[in-house]
Amino acid sequence: MRKISLFIASSLDGYIARGSGEVDWLFTDQDYGYTEFFTQVDTLIMGHKTYQQVLSFGDYPYQEKEVFIFSRTEQGETDNQAKFVSSDWEGFINTLRQSSGGNIWLVGGTQIIYFFLLKGFIDELILSIHPIILGSGRQLIVNDSSLETMLILQDVKSFDSGLLQVTYTFKRKNTDITDIFV
Repeated sequence: MRKISLFIASSLDGYIARGSGEVDWLFTDQDYGYTEFFTQVDTLIMGHKTYQQVLSFGDYPYQEKEVFIFSRTEQGETDNQAKFVSSDWEGFINTLRQSSGGNIWLVGGTQIIYFFLLKGFIDELILSIHPIILGSGRQLIVNDSSLETMLILQDVKSFDSGLLQVTYTFKRKNTDITDIFV
């Protein structure tokens, strides 16, 4: 089964972007393990808002990867050969995980992370915590007590910039996830 990793950055208070979607506060002074991680994945999944944000950065950085955009409204293909997935997300992920290929990167944003957490689809979390408090913005994890999940610490790296990068695996619950959607 292919591994799904959430490799993401957040502020110290748990925001992945400002309310406007801007990520101008992210450190870009060094790689922080991104290049090594990126070589280990061949498939990316992101929400439509995150995809639009990526497009605003200039040149599309994922030409050599298979990219799926989860959206409730958009359908079809994009100019970047990314494919929209607008229905049966759970079935799609189950099929994708069973297919041949490398690791899968769950890029973001908040809504798709929430869905993946609810379904127990995330195998690994690599979180780069930036030493900044934003006070508001787009949350990494939506407040929902049904998301309670134990994590197992795998690694911690600290950088001179003050950034901490923690890697966790998920300890799976012994509950039927479909109970959440009653």
